[in-house]
Amino acid sequence: MTAAALAKEPDLPPPPRVERRGVPGVALLRSTHGLQRITLIFGLILIAAFVIAAVFAPLIAPYGFAQSSADGVDFARQQAPSAEHWFGTSVRGEDVLSRVIFGARTALLVIALSLVLSLIIGVPLGLLSGYIGRWIDRVLVLFMDAMYAFPSLLLAIVVSIVVAGGNSSAFGGVLSAAVAITAVFVPQYFRVVRNATVAVKQEPYVDAARVTGASTIRIMFKHILANVTASLPVIITLNGAEAILTLAGLGFLGFGIEPTSAAEWGYDLNKALADVSNGIWWTGVFPGVAIVLVVLGMTLVGESLNEVFNPILRTRRAVQ
Repeated sequence: MTAAALAKEPDLPPPPRVERRGVPGVALLRSTHGLQRITLIFGLILIAAFVIAAVFAPLIAPYGFAQSSADGVDFARQQAPSAEHWFGTSVRGEDVLSRVIFGARTALLVIALSLVLSLIIGVPLGLLSGYIGRWIDRVLVLFMDAMYAFPSLLLAIVVSIVVAGGNSSAFGGVLSAAVAITAVFVPQYFRVVRNATVAVKQEPYVDAARVTGASTIRIMFKHILANVTASLPVIITLNGAEAILTLAGLGFLGFGIEPTSAAEWGYDLNKALADVSNGIWWTGVFPGVAIVLVVLGMTLVGESLNEVFNPILRTRRAVQ
């Protein structure tokens, strides 16, 4: 083809530019600065260590969570930390390090189950109450306020007793703890989603969907839901920390899981009380440190996300 022929050809538009998707979370890190970025990264590291320990507990832990002997030889009871048992042994002769690692698995199961149940129950009820209104809204708000006014730990204890029915097996204990924590969290998700729904249900895009004949279910879950859940990631992260503390409280008070069924940090703290007066510190310190680190990690991430997603805090930071 000659140069003259090429000159006569019309100019073709350039090919569409393909946008490359970045690594998930990088944009979030770029939106943070200074100390906020440091706290977010530190919190993510703590959460990642917690999740890795929970998922790979059978591979990381040197012994089983209820194992008190190896090669036919019983472990020494209440043995101080040593090369054989890095975190020492408990009053039952169990390896404390193994119980701390397997306790992360129990905590992760309870957190995941309770948060999923809370979202499944609280979010639809909040949408229904905020969008429909009338007597449904009044009844749900009254019921949720009554639950929210109840002391959270006491409510969790009552629900745990009702659900477990004296069953402290691994499944029964995890399920009862998750349902108990769910009863504490549902009113929080209900309130957030309901208030946000009331604020946006008269927006033009909702009116447009209503005029086009969209059903109530479609309007709530397609047009409203995506615009009222912006703050849920922050609440989920902070509730994860609260779930750890509630689970530990249930176990410490004796409403947790039997030690032969699963490892649980709160139960181990309860059994370590008698060791403190005898100078045996390792049976209580290491489970307690595990609780503190996980709660700290989730709290740091939650507070950092709040500063990123909250326009008021973001504007205040920009002015500073």
